[in-house]
Amino acid sequence: MADEMENIESNAAEEGQISEDDWAAAMAEQAVSDAPAEQFNAQPANIFPSFGGNSGNGGMMNELDMILDIPVQITVELGRTKITIKNLLQLAHGSVVELDAMAGEPMDVMVNGTLIAQGEVVVVNDKFGIRLTDIITPSERMRKLNR
Repeated sequence: MADEMENIESNAAEEGQISEDDWAAAMAEQAVSDAPAEQFNAQPANIFPSFGGNSGNGGMMNELDMILDIPVQITVELGRTKITIKNLLQLAHGSVVELDAMAGEPMDVMVNGTLIAQGEVVVVNDKFGIRLTDIITPSERMRKLNR
């Protein structure tokens, strides 16, 4: 396993960039080493409606195709804090700002400012990524809005 990661890292270093294949290989390798045997047969959660299928309504797919290329902004939030303007103005190079998140807590994954998932940070070839551990369902989002 370590030899495979070294090969991926050395290949990426030679190319000067990380390809999607490197990420896929690293994630597959990690899934094999981290996951118990019963998780290999796990299916994705069915929480979003399916737009495909045998409904015979090709119009729905055509409408969906129109929005598939619209870019969205994905943000991973490490934590938050509130400070006074006085303290903000005193920040300098090397200052430490305490966040409300604890080490090891899942990070919030936001799409256009809306929480859609939580995950854990992964590092592949000196680049950060996030492995999703929990998808927020539409009903959970509504509950959080009502708080």
